[in-house]
Amino acid sequence: MNDAVTSSRSEHRQVAIIGAGPSGAVAASLLKQQGIDAIVLEKQQFPRFSIGESLLPCCMSVLAEAGMLDAVNKAGFQFKNGATFNLHERETAFHFEDKFSDGPGTTFQVPRAQFDKLLADTAAEQGCEIRYGHTVIAVDVSGTPTLQVLDEQGQHYQLQADFLLDASGFGRVLPRLLNLEQPSCLPARRAVFTHVADNISDTTFDRNKIMIAVHPEHKDIWFWLIPFSNGTSSLGVVGLPEQLEQTDLQQQLLDMVAQQPRLQQLLANAKIIRDCGVINGYSANVSSLAGDNYALLGNAGEFLDPVFSSGVTIALQSAKFASDCIAKHYQGQPLDWQKDYCQPLMVGVEAFRTYVEAWYDGRFQEVIFFEQANPDIRRMLCSILAGYAWDTHNPYVKDAKRRLNTLVELCREMTQDIA
Repeated sequence: MNDAVTSSRSEHRQVAIIGAGPSGAVAASLLKQQGIDAIVLEKQQFPRFSIGESLLPCCMSVLAEAGMLDAVNKAGFQFKNGATFNLHERETAFHFEDKFSDGPGTTFQVPRAQFDKLLADTAAEQGCEIRYGHTVIAVDVSGTPTLQVLDEQGQHYQLQADFLLDASGFGRVLPRLLNLEQPSCLPARRAVFTHVADNISDTTFDRNKIMIAVHPEHKDIWFWLIPFSNGTSSLGVVGLPEQLEQTDLQQQLLDMVAQQPRLQQLLANAKIIRDCGVINGYSANVSSLAGDNYALLGNAGEFLDPVFSSGVTIALQSAKFASDCIAKHYQGQPLDWQKDYCQPLMVGVEAFRTYVEAWYDGRFQEVIFFEQANPDIRRMLCSILAGYAWDTHNPYVKDAKRRLNTLVELCREMTQDIA
């Protein structure tokens, strides 16, 4: 902690949460239900733009547990029931209700500024305290977690808490302040994105699904097209930095879209309505997801890749696991953060990681576009795409790497036999 920062004002809470995004708001709500006094410190003012707009059905169960599902259902977001994948002339759709795992099979595609504010506002309506414009500038977790905070008027104060949850997303407050940053095992990639008035007139296009389109020549370059309920869409392209090196982001995105036939056709009349943004080297890792008195939630700990929209799902699952751990402590039960939080959370993270890595080397793409797929196996894979990466009853979660490798070989053998 920076000893130069001092303040005569000091407060104490049972739990301090850094960040009011989905993981922070949901964690605060779940703790409130347990009668635990939590405070949320958010650096920005809401609404604020965020990328990652396609939810997965697995999220709905956590939102229901947090008492937020009714508000989400009534918000008018774009209904989502699956994902469409496109490569060359091949297009295949996964319908999330036709899956192996129990649980919701539909969700929403959401402008994150509106969605995140809705969750935070709902948490506040439930009685959770959220302070906007409050920036954590120093942290000490060597004893009772102590935060030095700068409020919206520029005044310092000190906040102590029994437990500290970092839900700061890409801000990654604790990894920076506690030197927890680690290089990701995934290559540094670049994402260029915007919002468009899509003006899509093609009746074969299903607005109830996210579209993931692969570049016809480079299998490690892919695009997302996420329709919203108001006739706009989120549009982005992901590739290695050297593949997306133009300084003019809008021209870069337009040039890349022109190289993908299906997107070029769908977006022939689209108009860009938001300045293009870019995220470089977004994959992140840490030396530890938790200590004796703190835990990292969602993107503050691990961010893999946007290809399967796992970001918000991991964020919400981490909020549930962490709040369960803290509730366990206050119920007088022994708490082991490694056993009770890190290990359960990493089950899903590692499952997602397996399929992300296989997407970029092309193996999972072979499986997705395989035309003679076994219906039962397809349902198991659909569960993972729907976010149920913690369902260890699913063989493609429990034994992800071996099962996927075997499946790839079977697809290749059957393709050769057909040829």
